[in-house]
Parts: sequence; structure tokens; C-alpha cells
Amino acid sequence: MLVGRALAFLALTWSAYRSLAVPTIAECSLSCSEGFTCRSRVNRNIFNSFCRQPPTSISRSVLEALTLSTAMKCPPHDDCSLLLHVNASLTLHESLWGLEACSMSLDTQEAQCQSVRVRRASRQLQVGRQLQVHFDCFEVSVAQSLYVTLRTVPHFCGVQLDQQYHVEDCRDEDVGRNMPDCFAGKLSYWVDHSRKVVRVQLPEAPGGPDYYLRLCLKRFTCEDAGAAVRVTASRVSRSVSLPYSQALPCLCLEGWSATPDAVRIQTCPFEDDTEILWDAISYHPGSRALTWEPACPVSGHVNLCWRPGPGAHCLKLEHSGRPAHGRVRYPLVDPQPQLCLKFSTSLGFRVRCPFEKLLFPAWKMTTQPAPSPGHLRIAFFSPSPARFQVCLCHQGKTWPPACHRVLRAMPLPPASVSQGDPTEDPTVAFVDIPRDDACAPSTCIQGWRTDVHFSAPQQLCNLQCAAT
Repeated sequence: MLVGRALAFLALTWSAYRSLAVPTIAECSLSCSEGFTCRSRVNRNIFNSFCRQPPTSISRSVLEALTLSTAMKCPPHDDCSLLLHVNASLTLHESLWGLEACSMSLDTQEAQCQSVRVRRASRQLQVGRQLQVHFDCFEVSVAQSLYVTLRTVPHFCGVQLDQQYHVEDCRDEDVGRNMPDCFAGKLSYWVDHSRKVVRVQLPEAPGGPDYYLRLCLKRFTCEDAGAAVRVTASRVSRSVSLPYSQALPCLCLEGWSATPDAVRIQTCPFEDDTEILWDAISYHPGSRALTWEPACPVSGHVNLCWRPGPGAHCLKLEHSGRPAHGRVRYPLVDPQPQLCLKFSTSLGFRVRCPFEKLLFPAWKMTTQPAPSPGHLRIAFFSPSPARFQVCLCHQGKTWPPACHRVLRAMPLPPASVSQGDPTEDPTVAFVDIPRDDACAPSTCIQGWRTDVHFSAPQQLCNLQCAAT
């Protein structure tokens, strides 16, 4: 019954404690359950003792609870600091002297331990009762990742509780307002676009540490985009100019104090300027490869698509979907004005048509009279040999039109290619289609290259075919 009431009291106390954002304490302290006489000891070696096998009378669940939170200590006329507040409980056994909590930084592997022991006279009177311990003298830093272990004293093998804990970062209102490591978030800056510099104004900090500023590209880590500038505490001018070469959404301003394990604060002045990412497209005429390589990380998907006309919806090409992670390359691409890239990413949806400013397409499809009666010839003109297919499509109420009857165009051998007007490309292939099919109402003829991996169709719709 006493154990149940004690647990309920601990849960209620913990719930009320957690309702505060980051509570402030005057001094770090230790407290034990009423009736216990405890003393504490600090030890910074987490590996200082070996475990021993527990007696058969000790349950592995003798350690009942481990709860963690952050507290803040703000002495008068001094900087605030953060402390880890530990609540722990165990059922006291005749073989136990107390408990030990250890905190290890996952970044630096530095450890600190605090043990709480019950005096022998008190221990003999309290066997079987629940011991609750509250102590908050673990020094921690902003945004620190910790691995916390609770074990018995003496340390019995397998009798242990573990928990990972992440200390609040500068986005927390109390931490951001009071911790010196977070003052970088209060930097004022403005961008001088004409001179391509970011101008930073540091606040006055008499007696404070020196400060570093730099520009970096936020990828997996924030990579240098220029040398870091050290601003000394005694510097008369607190204004710094950081030059940049290109305004990228992942170009960030980073600041940190010249103290060990200082928290780095980032702000990205150009994070909304994403248009430059979609224009990072290049085409290599020799290999006919189309490449998109954004300067900043982007998550999502990319597709090739084609636009049947100005302002029309861009239709995806089959088998062209690619994850938008780093460089995206499409080999053997047919450079047609209606061929586009469609981006569906975390930054939104965009379409870019890298060939739309071409004065003329790489190839052309037209109709000609066919030698065979009752047929219409679809002819293909190209400055170089190429292979083509066509299909007949019916325009219904939905888009795209339903297409069927794929027909292979007959390539012309080089010796028989019609030269015609020397200023025009020669005919390289043709296909003859029954006139009744080609000239039926609501019918389109689509043609595309088959000797490349990706080709945007050209189409001829609603042909007005004169009888022959």
C-alpha cells in the first residue's frame, strides 16, 4: 500500500514538474524520501566498477523508475547554466546501499556519475520500503544528447535502467532567452544584394567570449562557403561583412561563441529563393544526356514530361521517374521544345522546359500525299539519321487521348534520302496510313523517336484531308 501511494506521489510530482517549460532552481540539490538519511558522492568515471552477480532474493525490477528533465540555474550577476534533473526510485533490499546515476555525452563521451547512499542505521530500518531520490547536479549544455544509466550500489549485473535524453535547444523559449550559447539567434543581419555580402551586427557583449561567424552550405553537414571570421570581445566595431558568390536556399549564416562545445546557431537568409534550384539543368549534345544537379539538397521525385501545346498540362513520360536526391541524369534524350522536367519535391511543384527556346525542333513531322491510293504519308525530317514510330489517338472528353495501333516508320537508306530544298532537313523516314483512319474526326497522329531513351511526341490533330 505504501509503495502504491509513493508511486502515485512520484507520478503526480513528475507531472507537475513537467508542466513547467524549464524550471529555475537556486542551487543543485539532493533529496531522499522521508525517513531515509542519504549522502551523495560525485564520480566522473562511468566505468569505475565491475558488476557482481545479484543474490537470488533481489529482483531485476528492484529499480522501479528513472525520469529525466532539464532545470536552469541563473545566479545573480552571472550567466545561466543547465542541469539535468534526475528522479529515481528503488525498493530497498538488505543487500543494497543505494543507487548511482551516470550521464554520458554522446558527442564527447565525457561521463559524470553521482551515487546516493543510505546510511547503515537508516538502511536497517527501511528495508522493503521504496526509496525515491531527486538530484539535479549534472551539468549539461544546450542541445546535448545524453545516455543516462541508473544502477544499484553495489552494482549488480543486469540490474540497470537506461535512457537517452536530449537537452532542449535554442528553440525552447526559456533556453533561447537565457542561455549565452543561444544569443547568436538574436543576431541582426541584412543582405546587400548589389555587393553580394551578408552584413551582420553582433550585440555588445562586455566581458563575454569571442565569437565566430561564417557562411556555410547546409547539406549533410554545414560545409564551408567562406572563411570563418573571429570577432573579439574587445573589438570596437561589431559589424561583419561575409561575401557570397550565389544566393542559394541552403546558404546559411552560422554563429557560435569561442568556448568548448559551443552550440552553433544557423539562420538561412535565402531559404525562400528556390527558383535557382530548378534551373540547374544542362544538356550535353555529344552524349545527348540531360542532367539536373541542384546546389542544395532536395527530397522528392523528378519526371520527364511533354507539353502538347502552350499552357497545356505536362504529361509524364513512362519510365522517367527518378528520386530527387543529388544529381539526376537522363541518357539519350531527344531535345524537343515540348520536352520538360517536372519536379515534385518538398519545396513544391515546378516544371522546366530546357529546350523551349529552340528556334526549331530537332526533327519535324508533316503529312504528304502517299503514292498508294487511299493513304496519307507521315514523313519525318531530321538533320541526321533517326528511327520513328507513330500511333493513332482518339480525342475524347478526358486528356490525354487514347492511343492505339503503333506503326513503325520506314527508314530511308542514305542513298535514297530526298534532298529537296538544301536549306531544309532531308526526309529520313515515313509511314503510310489509311486515309479513313488518319482523317477520322477527333483523331490525332503522334510520332516520336525510337533510337533514344526519352523522346517527347509531336502530334498532328484533326487533319483536313482532301480527297484524291
